[in-house]
Amino acid sequence: MVSGGNSGMGLATAKLFVKEGTYVYITGRRKAELDAAAKEIGKNVTGVQGDVAKLTDIDWLYQVVKEKHGKVDIVFANAGVGELVPITDVTEAHFDKLFNINVKGLFFTVQKALPLMPDGGSVILSGSIAGYTGSPAFSVYSATKAAVREDLDR
Repeated sequence: MVSGGNSGMGLATAKLFVKEGTYVYITGRRKAELDAAAKEIGKNVTGVQGDVAKLTDIDWLYQVVKEKHGKVDIVFANAGVGELVPITDVTEAHFDKLFNINVKGLFFTVQKALPLMPDGGSVILSGSIAGYTGSPAFSVYSATKAAVREDLDR
């Protein structure tokens, strides 16, 4: 399962998984882009429209997976959003939007997959160098990526 599989890294990953023989579920918020991505992948793919910031949409995704395949072997929690907003202009709505998608969505995408994941399953969290470095107007995005980063110095 690839959240945010309708574009960018998510789409590239879904294509690679299918090329390697895996059946893939991809998610995205926008139906037209999701349908186009599924068509581009071509085979062994199901697009499930949903917003990872909405727990009911994540529940729907895994209901579809359970009904069709009964399990999920790999979760690539990739759905995310970044918007350039100077720190002086950040609003509560902007802050909540990014944290709801990039942190809450990632967390619950993984949590809700666990009952369907057999021993040996894999979870991949999509991070960013932005979690380690600062960029002008990317403070909230960087904070969301820092919230999910792995401590590489352990």
